[in-house]
Amino acid sequence: MNGLAQVVRGLPEFDDPNLVIGTDGASDAGVYRLRDDLLIVQSVDFFPPLVDDPFVFGQIAAANSLSDIYAMGGDPITALNVVGFPDDQLGLDVLGEILRGGAERVQLAGAVIVGGHTVRDTEIKYGLSVTGVVKPERLMTNRNAQPGDALVLTKPLGTGFVTTAYKAGRCPNATLAAAIESMIQLNVIGRDAARQADVRAATDITGFGLAIHASEMAQASGVTLVLELDKIPILTGAEALVERGFKTRASASNRQFAETLMRVEGKPDPIHMELAFDAQTSGGLLMSVPADKAESVIRTVRAAGAHSACIVGSVIARQAECLILRGET
Repeated sequence: MNGLAQVVRGLPEFDDPNLVIGTDGASDAGVYRLRDDLLIVQSVDFFPPLVDDPFVFGQIAAANSLSDIYAMGGDPITALNVVGFPDDQLGLDVLGEILRGGAERVQLAGAVIVGGHTVRDTEIKYGLSVTGVVKPERLMTNRNAQPGDALVLTKPLGTGFVTTAYKAGRCPNATLAAAIESMIQLNVIGRDAARQADVRAATDITGFGLAIHASEMAQASGVTLVLELDKIPILTGAEALVERGFKTRASASNRQFAETLMRVEGKPDPIHMELAFDAQTSGGLLMSVPADKAESVIRTVRAAGAHSACIVGSVIARQAECLILRGET
């Protein structure tokens, strides 16, 4: 992550008064003003398969790509398929199923696929470039968390451990099914609840894990986020996989980077600590919510199907570190 940040910092800056959000601040998507009353939100994401079923892989990848638009408060409008595929090794029927899975999630989001681009690759890769729209007053960023806010997380953690165990042939079917159900769920659930509750800041939890995405929100907002590790929601069966050491390659680098930004209080459970750094695919939204509205947000998202949503921490005035991971005292 440090290397990527250095590369981005070295790129030319764009001086355009209509550029609302660019590459600075670790935002989930770029935002550009079309009119005083209309912004476009753009993002792109793609990755190799996490599961063997091509249709399900397509669903997961599309839900993950759409999530950045929801995290910014937007409505997805159009999407472009981004594909790498070894057509000299696999039948095109496999690609057809991947694209069909992606299209199913895009349709569910109320958007349309308008085309895409495919290259031959040695490994399957799939995702979407998504464009959304949002009214300025509905735009959400990771930049406005306020001391006194509660932190609400809408999905459980553990998809990295689950998919790693699955690739090793050691994941129970029920655990994989729970992870798939979570990964294909659209974050429109959190977006809609945020609109009702005047959520101050939001970000989606993906490859950098909960700890780093939380620290990005803290840095962008000029505050410190406190995560109560014993409150983190966990996918069914994932704890056993943590104990057996099925980490993604990103877990160690996520932890190494986060440790430069955080301090630990109390005696955190080692499993919960590991989950804070677990690389998520199509994770939930972390939202900074006025404390008096947090329970209402939770009720709303649970009623819509995000049954694990809960308060996982709070926002306090800026400390020496921007992130505190708190265990039992």
